[in-house]
Amino acid sequence: MLKGMLVVAAALAVVVAPAAVQAGNHKDIVDTAVAAGSFNTLATALKAAGLVDTLKGPGPFTVFAPTDEAFAKIPKADLDALIADKARLTKVLTYHVVPGKVMAADVTKLKEAKTVEGQMVRIDTSSGVKVNGANVIKADVEASNGVIHVIDSVILPQ
Repeated sequence: MLKGMLVVAAALAVVVAPAAVQAGNHKDIVDTAVAAGSFNTLATALKAAGLVDTLKGPGPFTVFAPTDEAFAKIPKADLDALIADKARLTKVLTYHVVPGKVMAADVTKLKEAKTVEGQMVRIDTSSGVKVNGANVIKADVEASNGVIHVIDSVILPQ
């Protein structure tokens, strides 16, 4: 159940537009993402994986959310196949979610973090902040049940 909740949180986090989120946001991760309007692919993926209700849960969740542009880097046929494969899609989406609320100041102190999917993601702070090579382009987008860090690439589990 927790794994499913984290997957939903990750997917929904991508749906949230960074500019639409203010400090002290009272919306959950899903509502924050939907209100942003800039994470349509993530929203579609979360819905396909059945994770929306999970991300509306109490959390807290930390979501590394890929933008629409990040999803556009994946060839269309590959992305369509991923969205059609619910088990694989859930694995990818939950790989973008870390249990708990990890703010940017905390992320910069880490070398890796365990995801809801179960594997570790590498964190590199030598030049900005990168998660498995994806750049964090907007940090600390707060929601009532966690935080979203917007990334410029989709990260894939092994």
